Amino acid sequence: MKSVKTLLTASVLLLSSSAGFAQTYGSWNDGSSSSYSGGAGGSNIINGQVNLQNNWSNLTGSIDTTGGDAVAVGAAAGNLIDITTMNNTRVHNSQIVGPGANIGSNVNVDMTNIWGNASVGNQVVCNGASVSTDPTFASTHNYQECNAGDPYSGIRTNISNVAGNAVVQGSSLGNTFEADSNAPNMPILSKQINNSANVSNVNANLYNVGGTAALSSSAIGNTSQIIHYSTN
Repeated sequence: MKSVKTLLTASVLLLSSSAGFAQTYGSWNDGSSSSYSGGAGGSNIINGQVNLQNNWSNLTGSIDTTGGDAVAVGAAAGNLIDITTMNNTRVHNSQIVGPGANIGSNVNVDMTNIWGNASVGNQVVCNGASVSTDPTFASTHNYQECNAGDPYSGIRTNISNVAGNAVVQGSSLGNTFEADSNAPNMPILSKQINNSANVSNVNANLYNVGGTAALSSSAIGNTSQIIHYSTN
């Protein structure tokens, strides 16, 4: 996942490089309705995702003596979308997770006698959207709202006798949005609301590691990353 440099409990990001942006989207208050007008040509993408139920993953196991790498990965998410286009694109994305949903993942794995690298990861996301375009015009309207009880990531692991590297990473995200384009015009209107308690717990013990030993844990309410490549 791309690095996160800003932690916000609620973020509103407005990037408008086109005078016709208001005509493209009109006005809006939340993700429940839209005056979106796709227009002709290119890719017109309208995505509406609503999750009202629990999403939970449990991974339990052990790895003892392997000649290569040992990898254990857990994940849970409410709503996810990944959009990639190669032409003019208009995206209207709405993702909502209701208050009755619990989203979480537990990873309980022990590893020993690993001749390669040992890796344990766990990632929990309430709402996630990624938009990547390479046209002359790309506009995105993004609305994300997380009301889940507790996006929760938990890792418990003991790793010993590793010839290579040993890496343990846990993360819990409320709303995450990423967009990149080399289009000369790239207007983006994004709103993120997080009303959940994001929790990431990592309980790890590392012994006799021949390479690098690394532990990381992060809990983030809202994060956005916008990359607009130079068009010169």
